[in-house]
Amino acid sequence: MKRLLLLLVCALLGGLLWFHRARAQFIAGGVLVNLGYRLQDPLEDYDLAHHEVTPAQVWSEFLEQNREAAAVRSRWPRSTRHPVVALVTCMDARLDTNEIAGDTRRYYYVLRLAGSALASKDGEMLQLAVANGVKVVVFTTHTDCAAEKVAADPGASGQYPELTRAVRERQARFDEFLALPLIQGKIKANELIVKWVDLDTMNERVTPR
Repeated sequence: MKRLLLLLVCALLGGLLWFHRARAQFIAGGVLVNLGYRLQDPLEDYDLAHHEVTPAQVWSEFLEQNREAAAVRSRWPRSTRHPVVALVTCMDARLDTNEIAGDTRRYYYVLRLAGSALASKDGEMLQLAVANGVKVVVFTTHTDCAAEKVAADPGASGQYPELTRAVRERQARFDEFLALPLIQGKIKANELIVKWVDLDTMNERVTPR
């Protein structure tokens, strides 16, 4: 099955070479990245999540995986690009920012926050990113969000008061960010777009509000 899959990928890549070269290269890269996801996702013997695994074993496995990944990066270093998009996303592990954009290149700042809720320091960091050349800021919320469930549950919200407050004040913090003089100036000068979108957790499809 895996061999057939690789043959199909090779055939697809070969066909794309007849297409526009730059677009073909971008699509081929995305196909290979997704092939990597699909090859790794079903693995169970090489896993961090078995219930019998101890924290020390998980930590050891994490370090080993990092060693292997870093060796690849050292052998084939990546090019440097300046980010032009800032993504604000929840810390939910089901959201993969590479898959959201379909792009593994370094054009993206990614701000991972519980419930996608901005704090003051986060707003300042985004301001700094815009001042340094970011042209699009994308706030995201997503379906089946644990932080939103906590904030909506009277029993659970009392156990997580700061998280609940952050989620309930999320819209206000977004509006405050939009009202910042630098942000307003960039938007009026057509140098910046700020959007709030909803993500489908199952497929990461973006729906603008």
